[in-house]
Amino acid sequence: MEPIALSFSAALVMGLFYGAGPCNIACLPYLGPVFLARSGGIREAWRTVVPFSLGRITAYAALGAAAATVGRAATVELEEGTGAILLGSASVTVGLVILWRSARKATNSSSYCSRPQAADHETKITLQRKPVEAALMPMGLFGMGATMALNPCAPLGTVALAAAVTAEPLAGLMLGLGFGLGAVAIPAVLFSLVVAHIGAEVRERLVGWKGGLERAAGTMLIAMGVFSFSGLFHP
Repeated sequence: MEPIALSFSAALVMGLFYGAGPCNIACLPYLGPVFLARSGGIREAWRTVVPFSLGRITAYAALGAAAATVGRAATVELEEGTGAILLGSASVTVGLVILWRSARKATNSSSYCSRPQAADHETKITLQRKPVEAALMPMGLFGMGATMALNPCAPLGTVALAAAVTAEPLAGLMLGLGFGLGAVAIPAVLFSLVVAHIGAEVRERLVGWKGGLERAAGTMLIAMGVFSFSGLFHP
């Protein structure tokens, strides 16, 4: 491939086109189960979208800087499967957190069922949520977004090549940042509004199966992680 020059605005537009199409398809198997498991719908969608999107933007910027520093070789290791392994690890982590939360809710629900205050047990469970659980979910989502971004695609390869041509880490970082901002813009809106709404509707209609939905969502994420490990699925 011949050396190319790419501006920040061109990288941004390239990211927008990528985010409008293939990116949504790639993100859905990972983010879909999270929205299915989390309550709150559109109002709480930011708790999922923000850390995931920040992870992607950070990884794109870091990859651009790395490519400018060490050249095209920055993506070789990722293309050989390292990115898929990291993504699998992050997906399994988020899936385990969802299963852990579901199990804790079931335990707390049993302990409250014989009390007069049973009607507001979900509020009490939320207030009693351990700090470690509250930290693991956003960390896992950030890691999922970052590692998904580290699975090279054709547009990202072009950005990495252009960054390598500059041979300036700051310039490469800006190219990666521009691509990342463009790539997350449309998926962030789509998942915050459409997917979050669908997840909330499903939870509302299957209110008696909330525990089962959470367990299914956690299991799906763990399965996606295993598929990523084995190379059976590539975002």
